[in-house]
Amino acid sequence: MPTYQSYSELIKPSWSPPSWLFGPVWTVLYVIIAATFGTVFYKAFTKQIPWIVALPFALNLVFNFAFTPIQFGLKNNMLAAVDILLVAGTLIWALWAIWNVSPDLRWIVYANIPYLAWVLFATTLQLTITYLNWK
Repeated sequence: MPTYQSYSELIKPSWSPPSWLFGPVWTVLYVIIAATFGTVFYKAFTKQIPWIVALPFALNLVFNFAFTPIQFGLKNNMLAAVDILLVAGTLIWALWAIWNVSPDLRWIVYANIPYLAWVLFATTLQLTITYLNWK
């Protein structure tokens, strides 16, 4: 797999969004994440839900925050592809877990639909970029 100077030098699919779009999208998503994940962690800290329910939310944050240093710091497409799959997997797990623990908390699932949609899009994009740049 080649190394590269910057993300802009990678071969990307024609449907790749412009770079300027990522900042505004993630700003909105981080507000959603802060409110919903914060609620989950509060409920776990106050023993209103089991800690195991908060685990996939915590793991999702770790994998989410690791993506930028992996993709732009290490410049490793394969590791970034693995990481984004872990982001998607832990998000699906988290939403499934909170849906099943309490009907009163199902709003968290609905609120995270934009995050889920973006993560699934980002996963497809990263896997495509990894494939297009694999040598």
